[in-house]
Amino acid sequence: MPASPLSAGIDAATYRDACSHFATGVSVATVKVADGTPHGLTVSSFTPVSIAPPLILICISYDCTVVSHFISANHFAVNVLTDLQRELSVAFAMKPEGRFENIAWHAGVTGAPLLDGSLATIECQVDRCVDAGDHAVLFGLVVAAETFPGEPLLYYKRAYRTLG
Repeated sequence: MPASPLSAGIDAATYRDACSHFATGVSVATVKVADGTPHGLTVSSFTPVSIAPPLILICISYDCTVVSHFISANHFAVNVLTDLQRELSVAFAMKPEGRFENIAWHAGVTGAPLLDGSLATIECQVDRCVDAGDHAVLFGLVVAAETFPGEPLLYYKRAYRTLG
């Protein structure tokens, strides 16, 4: 699709800077492939979409090494991180391989990996995948969710933040 006249002049740096002013929680999306291997990545694009039916979405760049695992999966999970899990977020964002090494996790009811110590876990059945520019947008029908005590890890203006 050709760029609209209004967006054609916006450079990537300006766009990224403007988006960095939106404070967001930090989450890790996880999936288990057919051979049982867990995969995951830190996602900044996680959004609740609908209550009836309960739908969420995550966005994953096509450049990401694990995007194919999510596109071909039947289930995935979103793990909302606490303010004590900053290193976990960094590991799932930066490590090219072995992101689950020395990470405490367990399989949820769907089989998707759930990270121990998370603020919330949301397990989904893949509802659909939509191409959107350089990202895959995965919609998930929520089949299980659980919350735990703690404070959220936040991301604002390219830095981790906490409440208070």
